[in-house]
Amino acid sequence: MMVRHVIVHGRVQGVGFRAFLEDTAERLGLEGWVRNRRDGSVEAVFAGPEATVAEAIEACRRGPRSARVTNLDVDEGDDLLQQQAVRFAVLPTA
Repeated sequence: MMVRHVIVHGRVQGVGFRAFLEDTAERLGLEGWVRNRRDGSVEAVFAGPEATVAEAIEACRRGPRSARVTNLDVDEGDDLLQQQAVRFAVLPTA
């Protein structure tokens, strides 16, 4: 299983980005979470098969129609995967 930590920069809050990533992750069967950050970015952790995680990362580059992604930071995220009752969660803003 691959785990990746992603921070999406640009016009990504107030455009449905969290819901878009939640839907994407659930459709792909990934584990993890997504949340807004106070600096205006969106942060997510995706866990699953390598090809499926790569597909989720590509979705981050596009985002929903009204989003404008300017930069994407991707790192390993093994230490950020939380054990939770749901497969993919929307967390409070951090």
